Amino acid sequence: MRIAIIGTGYVGLVTGACLAYMGHQVVCVDREASIVTNINNMEPPIYEPGLEEILQQVVSSGFLRATTAIGAAVQGAEVTIIAVGTPLGEAGIDLGQVENAAREIGTALKEKTEYHVVSVKSTVVPTTTDTVVKGILEQFSGKSLGEFGLTMNPEFLREGNAIPDFMYPDRIVIGANDAKSLEVMKRVYAGFEGPIVATNLRTAEMIKYTANALLATLISYANEIAGFCEATGEVDVKDVFAAVALDQRFTPRVGNSIVYPEMLNYLQAGCGYGGSCFPKDLQALQAFAKGKGCSPRLVSAAIETNEEQAERILHRLEGAMGSLKGKKIAVLGLAFKPGTDDVRESPALRIIKGLLARGAEVSATDPIAIEKMKQTLGEQGVSFPENYEAALQGAEGVLLVTPWRQYVEIPGEKYVQLMAYPLVVDCRRVLDKGHLERVGADYIGVGLA
Repeated sequence: MRIAIIGTGYVGLVTGACLAYMGHQVVCVDREASIVTNINNMEPPIYEPGLEEILQQVVSSGFLRATTAIGAAVQGAEVTIIAVGTPLGEAGIDLGQVENAAREIGTALKEKTEYHVVSVKSTVVPTTTDTVVKGILEQFSGKSLGEFGLTMNPEFLREGNAIPDFMYPDRIVIGANDAKSLEVMKRVYAGFEGPIVATNLRTAEMIKYTANALLATLISYANEIAGFCEATGEVDVKDVFAAVALDQRFTPRVGNSIVYPEMLNYLQAGCGYGGSCFPKDLQALQAFAKGKGCSPRLVSAAIETNEEQAERILHRLEGAMGSLKGKKIAVLGLAFKPGTDDVRESPALRIIKGLLARGAEVSATDPIAIEKMKQTLGEQGVSFPENYEAALQGAEGVLLVTPWRQYVEIPGEKYVQLMAYPLVVDCRRVLDKGHLERVGADYIGVGLA
């Protein structure tokens, strides 16, 4: 099929590359000429494992190209996918980019005679597609819904694992206005093996928010329990959840083997969730619910717990070190999780800001996210060495924030050799406490007094 994709961020570019890999003719649209040039040169403007390789294949074979000309892209396509950003505004979700895309798509549809399906893949609150997007498309195309199709097709991609997630989906959710547009979207996904969940437009929108809110709530629940364990003493949150997870309703038995679902990864104490989805989506869902007269108690509690987690960790650091003013503190890991350079709403960002507010001298590093953090935070009061050895040199405390393998595998002796005082704060509970203490380091772990 001929497919146009509006937006070339994580969702748009991964979607375009994977659909092109499956044999569709894809045109990716972006306003930035430099981004379009990079894509056409097979240089992804974002970091995502496997994306560069697949992009080289589909661009060189002619199945994918990029352009700034949205009108021509839509007119040449059978399906247009909206995959632009939906950042959080003051009163909830900011639909500015979605509205702009819908206006331009509608204008292009005015000149088309063949049936065309518009599919919203951007994360939008329920009622957006069938009211805002529909209204704009009808206004600018001069056509009524039915003359063109409208669907809502949410994404469930994890940064750092987006290519496998798209190619081998758990489910493909298609919210459709009618049977005709649903059938067109089924053709888009004809080569994929994941089950198709067909719903109406609003249900598809709600499924996306519900999925993200559930996962984020599990993270906040684990961190709240971790706080209880720290306050109690002689209780390790890892032991607690390891035992809880053995309940067969969490870990079913297959013969003599125990199946550990990936969902359990979200029931692990740490320094909170971050990234481009969970923080934004929970706040958007909270605002949406309040606007409908509902009381989003659990969602609000998950947000509050997450926002407090960095301060709780810094409070424990102060409890061990006293005042942080003038002390060098190292931060290992800036991306919100391994496998990406995305620092949006990263726990490291909250931790660094908290350290700076306390007068600490911060030395922060990451394998791939340093430049993104510099752009987000600036460099005042923070040094960004390229490797962990330089970050640790002379530090009086270190926080392991992003569990990149190279940081998890740092020999305990390195902390003792390089640091002025080897105090290690394990924000992800991935280090060997016993080993660190045996070699002479002090250890603080989330969920362990």
